[in-house]
Amino acid sequence: MTKAVTAALWCAIILWACPSGGVFAATDRAEAAPAGAKNAPADISRDIVDATMARLPFATDHGKWEYSQALFLLGDISVYDRTHEPQYLDYAKAWADFHIDSQGVVDRPIDALDFVMPGNVAISLYRETGDKKYKLAADRVAEILKDYPKTGDGGLWHAKGSGREHQLWLDGTFMAEPFIVRYGALTGHQDAAITAAVQQLSIYGLHLHDENGPLYFHAYDSSGQASWADPVHHHSPVKWSRAIGWYCMSLVDVLEAMPASPANEKQNAERQELIKLVQDAARDLVALQDPTTGLWFQIIDQPKLKGNFLETSGSSMFTYFLDSAVNHGYIDSRYRSAAQHGYQGVLSKVILGPDGHYHVTDICEGTNVDDQVSYYLTRERHADDFHGLGAFLLMNEELLYHRSIMDDALPAHDMQSQRP
Repeated sequence: MTKAVTAALWCAIILWACPSGGVFAATDRAEAAPAGAKNAPADISRDIVDATMARLPFATDHGKWEYSQALFLLGDISVYDRTHEPQYLDYAKAWADFHIDSQGVVDRPIDALDFVMPGNVAISLYRETGDKKYKLAADRVAEILKDYPKTGDGGLWHAKGSGREHQLWLDGTFMAEPFIVRYGALTGHQDAAITAAVQQLSIYGLHLHDENGPLYFHAYDSSGQASWADPVHHHSPVKWSRAIGWYCMSLVDVLEAMPASPANEKQNAERQELIKLVQDAARDLVALQDPTTGLWFQIIDQPKLKGNFLETSGSSMFTYFLDSAVNHGYIDSRYRSAAQHGYQGVLSKVILGPDGHYHVTDICEGTNVDDQVSYYLTRERHADDFHGLGAFLLMNEELLYHRSIMDDALPAHDMQSQRP
């Protein structure tokens, strides 16, 4: 095969982008070289952002005001925070400017928690640029949350319509709670925001934790009318890894916003409540971590289930969660080895493509709630889907740059130069 034909085929693969940002399906990996190959970029985070910017150069390419795009851009901004290279901030800014007008009005209704989450991008841009329209956008999102519908005990519905009324999805905790505490810090209402976020995490945990087993179910319907709802407890039957990953990241992100030294008994009680949830989740995650690869399965509590697979986005989230929890002292330092093992496992899903860039593979596409395990097992897996790219960037920045990682946590395949 000539070089020209090879290049043409690779270009065709690049142009076949999946709707949520993926470049090529899992089956396209056979031609790719393993990560860490000779002459590979030294900084995987920067390379992934650079490759995405080249593939999707315009704001219109990057997609709607929606959570998976925002997750990637939060990863992009974390790379900017480290490198201070303006093109990374400009990329996030171009996307936000396409969706936010001069008065801070977002170009889509905020009628689901999925559309609250991009408010975090607006807050980050306001802090960095001082442009008031980003603050106005965050104000508008926060105002919508004030009157947003809730279950009888106060849990924020996942969405106002589309048949999702009365439902709490574990995913929704990351869509709303980090925004709530960041907005509270921005506006000088930190204590009230923290109380609100802790209340949501507690309500979601109450309804979705398995009282007879580890971790959490995907969703809960307070009306009990959803086809997937258990007739007694009203939760769905499946424990989906990425949903649990969203919740775990929410726990540590909200805790990070809380005072390390509580000023009063109420603050201390809120802090201890979340730390207990972190400790319980860490214990259960380590017990379910694949001992060979360090990764976690799509259906997290059934590793021997036929058709189950090791999934990258959830594994990245769990690795981020464990490492952050150790760093902040919420869990014992012995959990560091599980985070390191998880990091090694995620890196095994990163390949160096013929284009000379890194690509993150085996990322589950966007997923609804279902009562059938088969639904989760047959979800398409993509490379470079924003769910996985964003989770990977947050994880990679956490492990390699936000602390001094131990040498034995680094991968064996010549990525030592990633260290700052």
